[in-house]
Amino acid sequence: MNTEVRPKADDQPSARRAARLAAVQALYQLEISGEKPDAAVLGEFPGRFAVETLDGGENPSFDRDFFDDIVKGVVERKGEIDQLIAGALARDLTVERLELLLRVILRAGTFEILTRIDVPARVALAEHVGISHAFFAERETGLVNGVLDKLARSLRAGEMQVDAKPR
Repeated sequence: MNTEVRPKADDQPSARRAARLAAVQALYQLEISGEKPDAAVLGEFPGRFAVETLDGGENPSFDRDFFDDIVKGVVERKGEIDQLIAGALARDLTVERLELLLRVILRAGTFEILTRIDVPARVALAEHVGISHAFFAERETGLVNGVLDKLARSLRAGEMQVDAKPR
């Protein structure tokens, strides 16, 4: 059974964008297989997916360290990340009820907002919304945007404040 996650067509990603996309694919694969993110499993990635752009063109750049950090970090902190996501979901939703791919996108985005202070929260949010848009319709993309925005405003409140302009 082929469980490779392939997104819809989009533009050429940056090295970190390619790493984010591959991380989502790896996390999805790890969830399905139940494997751990050891060197052998991570060595399979980025594979064909990460070196190709979403439209099938070649993307020679890939941030391997960024990819490894996201995948290993999400797996190591999955319980904490899921609690954060659960707190940002509407009352009628649970993390477990979310479609698997949606769940791993939210986990990767949450991890990045939580731990990668070298990446502006707004960038992490926009990148993961973009990833969700590559796979899902507006409803799911809106959910990713809403959850990650809520988490970014909580976890990085100072960074997310909007400066009020005097009128």
